[in-house]
Amino acid sequence: MNHTVPALESPISVPRWRSLLFVPSHVPRFVEAAHERGADGIILDLEDSVPQDQKGESRRQLCASVAKVGRRGASVLVRVNRGLRALAADLDAAVMAGVDALVLPKVDSAAWVAEIANAVSELERERNLAVGRIRFLALIETPAALQSLSAIASAHPRMVAMALGPEDFSASVGGAPELDLLLTPNLSVLFAARAAGLLPLGSIGSIGEFSDTGVIREAAAHARRLGFAGALAIHPAQVAILNKTFSPSPQELEWARRVLVAQKEATAQGRGAFALDGKMVDPPVIRRARDIIATDPGAELGV
Repeated sequence: MNHTVPALESPISVPRWRSLLFVPSHVPRFVEAAHERGADGIILDLEDSVPQDQKGESRRQLCASVAKVGRRGASVLVRVNRGLRALAADLDAAVMAGVDALVLPKVDSAAWVAEIANAVSELERERNLAVGRIRFLALIETPAALQSLSAIASAHPRMVAMALGPEDFSASVGGAPELDLLLTPNLSVLFAARAAGLLPLGSIGSIGEFSDTGVIREAAAHARRLGFAGALAIHPAQVAILNKTFSPSPQELEWARRVLVAQKEATAQGRGAFALDGKMVDPPVIRRARDIIATDPGAELGV
């Protein structure tokens, strides 16, 4: 297999995705309404939510679907299938202007990511698209993949995000999608993503929970405290909760601004650390303040 990493014409930047909403690509009413849901990104699904006998039509409609879901500026992603024949057909349909990223399911090796990246580059060149504009979000859904997380995260410059697929992962180990089972693999994905400079996405629990807003809110808040930047949603009811939870509160923003003002004054006085509100502020705290300002929802979302 050829694992050569080509030079990319389009610079890669890490997006700010607080919420990515899955939309079954074969259901017209869901596609039509997706742009109204407020998600930072829409994932047009060609995989699990689409019956086998409707995948072909979903691919044929994909160009129109991409235009519809991206009408209000949300990032447009397409989740492809894992099997070779279906994957080839998915890539042929999905590599087009307007698609910002591919969601790769059941990723278990860096070599697999590199093979898909090479195929996407070939299609981009053939279609006169900027090579590298389409990025990758890798879904980690098997215990075998945990052994290769670092390699997967750095497999190709197209990689911008990683997430654990809680339902598939739990099924693959014969368990239920509960905190005790999912905490360790979620943290492993978080650490690998952060080490490689990728966006870590995750929620500690079942992605299928959408009726109990309290459970959704607490799971998202837990994930944010751990260091995750956003999460995947399978129902529109989850989107607003994710957007709010993964955004800094007014109190956090005020604290961060005060830290940066105090830091400027301390620097002018030749001090690298200083006290604020009775607590020591040093470079790690300043970095946290800068990160909070950078995730201000008032800023334009990166795509």
